[in-house]
Amino acid sequence: MKDIEISNEFRAACPQFKGIAIYAEIENTPCDEALWEEIDRFSDDFRNSHTPQSVKDIDTIAATRAAYKLLGKDPSRYRPSAEALCRRLVKGERLYQINTAVDIINLVSAKTGYSIGGFDYDKISGDRLTLCIGKESDPYTGIGRGLLNISNLPVYKDEKGGIGTPTSDNERTKLDLHTKRILIIINSYETPHHPEEAAGYAAELLKRHVSAKNITIKDF
Repeated sequence: MKDIEISNEFRAACPQFKGIAIYAEIENTPCDEALWEEIDRFSDDFRNSHTPQSVKDIDTIAATRAAYKLLGKDPSRYRPSAEALCRRLVKGERLYQINTAVDIINLVSAKTGYSIGGFDYDKISGDRLTLCIGKESDPYTGIGRGLLNISNLPVYKDEKGGIGTPTSDNERTKLDLHTKRILIIINSYETPHHPEEAAGYAAELLKRHVSAKNITIKDF
């Protein structure tokens, strides 16, 4: 697995941060019916127990929003991805159906409130990722969003630039049906931390729905 380091600037601003990286070799598919049965069951339960206001109060989402504010980013304008997914559910909409690997990540994110990055391992440039704070000059194309201003956002960078933020991952390293190796990153800003449960759930879904093997889970 590639090394992931945290910049001094980011660590000073968000000393409570904890990340978990999951690597696996997978067989991705366009859609998995059994997974979507689980997604739909969860979605119905979530709609019956949450409102748009209560979504913001979920501990993991509230902690990510607080980190955005601390870094100088408006979390209502640049919503963390977990919040955006959960708000979609309470509005009565279904989660996006992209491909099975992405659908797994979206389910784990909505269920746990963690904003989770998913990357094609073979599209990442170099042997290391660095978690830092985005700059005004950083070029970034968010998936389905076009050019995205990532200044003051947490951002993972490889040798070519940013690949992921808690708001949107980058088009350059996105997961598709050709993805054979996946890197998932769970971003935890709350205290106390419980991202290990989310990582275990993600690993279970990967095994069940994309025939994952050689799974490695690592804290950073």
